[in-house]
Amino acid sequence: MKSEEIRGLADDELVSRIAELEEERFRLRFRSGTEALEEPLRLRSIRRDIARLKTVQRERQLAGRGR
Repeated sequence: MKSEEIRGLADDELVSRIAELEEERFRLRFRSGTEALEEPLRLRSIRRDIARLKTVQRERQLAGRGR
């Protein structure tokens, strides 16, 4: 996901997207323990997407306090 796409999301969409990606990350990590993944770099991209989403979420929280 691009930062521009993330900043266009509403707050509730951010929360739901984070939950979806964390669930997908859990499933991939679990499966990687038993078998080889078709796309092992997907774990890295999911982790980075979660970090981007959480960064934007935190920026919005801090901006709300500053008002």
